[in-house]
Amino acid sequence: MPPRTPLTEIKIKNLAKKEKAYKVFDGQGLYLEVMPNGSKKWRLKYRLKGVEKRISLGGYPEVSLKDARLSIAEVKKALRDGKDPVAERRGSAEEGLAALPSPSFAQVTEDWLKRFSPHWAPKTVKKKLEHLRNHILPATGERPIAEITPSEFLAKVLRPIESRGTLETAHRAKMLSGQVFRFAVASGIINADPTQTLKGALPPAAIKHRASITDPARITKLLRDLDNYDGHIVVRYALKLTPLLFVRPGELRHAEWPEINLEEAIWRIPAEKMKMKTPHLVPLATQAVTLLAELREYTGANKWVFPGLRAGDRPMSDAAVNAALRYLGYEKEEISAHGFRSMASTLLNEQGYNRDWIERQLAHSERDGVRAAYNYAEYLPERRKMMQDWADYLDGLRAQTGRITEPMANT
Repeated sequence: MPPRTPLTEIKIKNLAKKEKAYKVFDGQGLYLEVMPNGSKKWRLKYRLKGVEKRISLGGYPEVSLKDARLSIAEVKKALRDGKDPVAERRGSAEEGLAALPSPSFAQVTEDWLKRFSPHWAPKTVKKKLEHLRNHILPATGERPIAEITPSEFLAKVLRPIESRGTLETAHRAKMLSGQVFRFAVASGIINADPTQTLKGALPPAAIKHRASITDPARITKLLRDLDNYDGHIVVRYALKLTPLLFVRPGELRHAEWPEINLEEAIWRIPAEKMKMKTPHLVPLATQAVTLLAELREYTGANKWVFPGLRAGDRPMSDAAVNAALRYLGYEKEEISAHGFRSMASTLLNEQGYNRDWIERQLAHSERDGVRAAYNYAEYLPERRKMMQDWADYLDGLRAQTGRITEPMANT
């Protein structure tokens, strides 16, 4: 095997990232590990009582080649004294602790975003960035991530947010920061996530329920108002179909005609469009089939069932249905596009339908992700009947002039 060539600053800068992490050695056990995201970490191998161990020296370029080499002498001195260099440096017998100043929280956050943001929806990336910039990085960005203690994070990040009365934001800041800290743990920069010891440090945030209408008399008026909406035809049909399908608003507006089989009365939503990333089946009541058949006459040439009002190559705006509800005089505190799911869930549960049928139709998550992936067709015959009963019930409300009765649930 040819002798190893010592590293140089130019050689280090030219090291390209690869699909898997790889090592480039300098000498005397010192090497640079290049991570899949392109970040570079110094490591030093040494033997203690015949056992090979490793110590992390920090990341490049925060720790230069010269500084990394200087640390070798310090490690050798500890070994001559019969001491573990890791324990000497950090007061702990655990491996992987950085001896020199660690990268800042902002630098680790940047690496984390580069690694994971390509797998997120643009809307998710935007939300996370806004939250980091507004609530977390101003207090922690310049701090070496290894020096941030639980008490410091609580005092500088969480308590100020809590004092503003935004507990939900404080909980979100803790969760988001925890993801960055755990990435640092996995990268060998720190040994533990400080947010994990802060469980119970914040009061629970009040649960926000989606604005919805569940009183049958008010639903009757709502349905009639939806029928009388005189806006754009695409939004008109979206309003009429939303109560019949109770899918999430994003799932509705991203519906494509190839996913919908009117002959089989089924809408097959692929996993990548679902919040829980598992495929979903929506049985179509006869009323939904009729409405979709009518809409196909207008938008069937487009791949989108609900194309954008200005650009047909994109789906309908995520604000279109809510804007129509406001136009009809309904405030956001009364009903939202998402609220039709709560409406259906509440009334179907009250009417005695099997909870598992309802939860499956709402595509709520399961504890066992594998089970969810393979059982998306579970209870399909029962759900078909439930969806038809629901559509008939809504028709009954729409036509009701006297006392409103509820259907007999088939449990």
